[in-house]
Amino acid sequence: QVQLVESGGGLVQPGGSLRLSCAASGSISSTSPMGWYRQAPGKQRELVAIIFTGGASNYNDSLKGRFTISRDNAKKTVYLQMNSLKPEDTAVYYCNAVYRGYIYWGQGTQVTISS
Repeated sequence: QVQLVESGGGLVQPGGSLRLSCAASGSISSTSPMGWYRQAPGKQRELVAIIFTGGASNYNDSLKGRFTISRDNAKKTVYLQMNSLKPEDTAVYYCNAVYRGYIYWGQGTQVTISS
């Protein structure tokens, strides 16, 4: 069984920063591709960023430059550093991981950007 647990969400003022973490446990490789997605109210879930073994990554073009994804393979943890946050970044942020053809999701963490 694979579990993904996100943490680090919260309420931040516009222009602020947050760092999200997602820790994987169970039968999952430490090198599995992992990513962050987000879903705002009334909108479809969208890709934020994905990171592969060795650190190669892809980003939603609209977020590149403000968001940075990274990973610690030894801890089976992926991070999302979010800077210069805007109200439109408000969403539930979900972590996912791909392992042996299956996609696993975390429960999500709420990020709210508001003054």
